[in-house]
Amino acid sequence: MLDDVRVRYLVTRAALRAARAMTTPGLEPEQRLTTLMECHGTMLAARGPGNPLPFGEFRRALKGDLGGLLPDGIKPLDLDGTLVVDQDGQVTEDAFDLDLEQRMLLHTLRKLDKAAGLMSDRELQAEIDQETVYTLLRKRGDQAVYVAGRSDLIKRPAGSKDELCELRLPPMVVDFYKEIPYDSVYRGWWFPCPICAWPMRLVARKNIGVPVGTARCWHAPHADMGASYLFRLPTDLSAPELLPEPSPPRPDGREAVLYPDVKKVPQARPIDGHKALVRGIWRYTTVPGLPELALRDRLTERGLKVEMWPGLDAYDLLVEVGPKRGKKQKFKVDVKDYTSATTLAKLVHAQEGDRGGADWLVVPDYRAGQIPLLSGVCAKYEMRVAAASEFGEMVCEKSGVNWT
Repeated sequence: MLDDVRVRYLVTRAALRAARAMTTPGLEPEQRLTTLMECHGTMLAARGPGNPLPFGEFRRALKGDLGGLLPDGIKPLDLDGTLVVDQDGQVTEDAFDLDLEQRMLLHTLRKLDKAAGLMSDRELQAEIDQETVYTLLRKRGDQAVYVAGRSDLIKRPAGSKDELCELRLPPMVVDFYKEIPYDSVYRGWWFPCPICAWPMRLVARKNIGVPVGTARCWHAPHADMGASYLFRLPTDLSAPELLPEPSPPRPDGREAVLYPDVKKVPQARPIDGHKALVRGIWRYTTVPGLPELALRDRLTERGLKVEMWPGLDAYDLLVEVGPKRGKKQKFKVDVKDYTSATTLAKLVHAQEGDRGGADWLVVPDYRAGQIPLLSGVCAKYEMRVAAASEFGEMVCEKSGVNWT
């Protein structure tokens, strides 16, 4: 009998694959139908014989709540209220994130011999590109090479082939840069997010009967911070020009220190000669890497000593805290940015804390709502949890310097 974690994974995976088959342009009808039937079979296996779901209902349900696809008795948790396909007929950002995060949890459980038999090692490993990339970066056993390479993945998740050739990455890591995703392209053009620099999601729709384009970062928190634009649809093949949508006000106080600058409007770039990291590496290396580097930079500017990814990535940051003259305290920090706090909590529990020995789990400020749940789990393993700005203010105070 499948446990709850595997059932949620299989349902999410089947729904996501089916939604992509329904929304991806250019697929032959036979190919689309074959994929949908395979996904339907996976869904039936996950739901069990006591929870039938006819094929027609399955297709209609893909446009509704993901939690509604679960069989009776399985708590939906983070799946409740999550749409797989949005009003524009596109697969949602949250569905992608939940799928990736559940795969990462299952990959960890399998390595710990807690989920044997769900999928083959080859299938799971193929899904976790991030682990392969980190292994390749560690291969030379050189800390400076590892830090330089991982920093490049964070700072340059997309760009021209000439720009990518200048990165300090092994050739096999460069292979994880692929063509610009089709759903980030409009008539041969793409736009980098002003926060993470990965190709934004482009959609053409009608607004009060008038055709208009929208550009939003695939990472919803970035879009909410201002990486969200409109553009007029050109009548020729010229590049579209983005018009910013109203952005929320910048926060005051401690959160202002790490808040990104989104004032500069991205310019269109041609897809010819340009590539971008595969989605999984961008989402779980580039995205959480931005607060990692920002925290390092702001603390270093204030006189604290910070080491990135010590011991070839035992954890993310080693921060020396304390007065200039006096005994220093070392804080070992792991930074995580998960859409699903429940999945992250299960991952911490499966690993019995942090695999590298971190004693702090830090989340971006926009994930501060996850702290109560994560704190309860982390306390069992003598770990503490804080939002990035809260952590920065705390270590600065202990070091006798101002954060704000």
